[in-house]
Amino acid sequence: MCLSRRSIKTSIFLFAFATAVHAQPALEQLTGKVVGVSDGDTLTVLVQRDQSLQQIKVRVSGIDAPEKAQAFGDRSKQGLSDCAFAKQVQVEVIKLDRYGRSVAKVISQGTDCGLRQIESGLAWHYKAYAREQSPADRQSYAAAEDAAHERKLGLWSDPTAIPPWDFRRPK
Repeated sequence: MCLSRRSIKTSIFLFAFATAVHAQPALEQLTGKVVGVSDGDTLTVLVQRDQSLQQIKVRVSGIDAPEKAQAFGDRSKQGLSDCAFAKQVQVEVIKLDRYGRSVAKVISQGTDCGLRQIESGLAWHYKAYAREQSPADRQSYAAAEDAAHERKLGLWSDPTAIPPWDFRRPK
């Protein structure tokens, strides 16, 4: 069978598209107690692993919260604390980041803490990494950001709010 260049290119494109739009399955499912909150998108969870208690640093997937030095940085940290600190959480790890943190969806008492941060206007939907989310999460996070923006909640009350990925970029 002879395939044209066009059909080969189309097949490659469709394969790449199909693999890009599917979220990665969880690498690990953990349950533990949140013992620390660093900022609006990072926490420390005490988990049972390999028959010992371990603390793992967790970067909440799907969001990017204001840095501590940014406007709403403290409020964002407080929002994540309200959702998870000193509570039992389910941690759905999707990957390890370059700093060795577990990137994960964090569920506390049935609440998706990342989604709650966005709904409250305390974090951005981190669209650069949206492909790592399930299609349902990707859609709900984007809709929550639109609604928070429209209602001018939290960081959206500042018309010149700077996304943290721009704030971190060297001047």
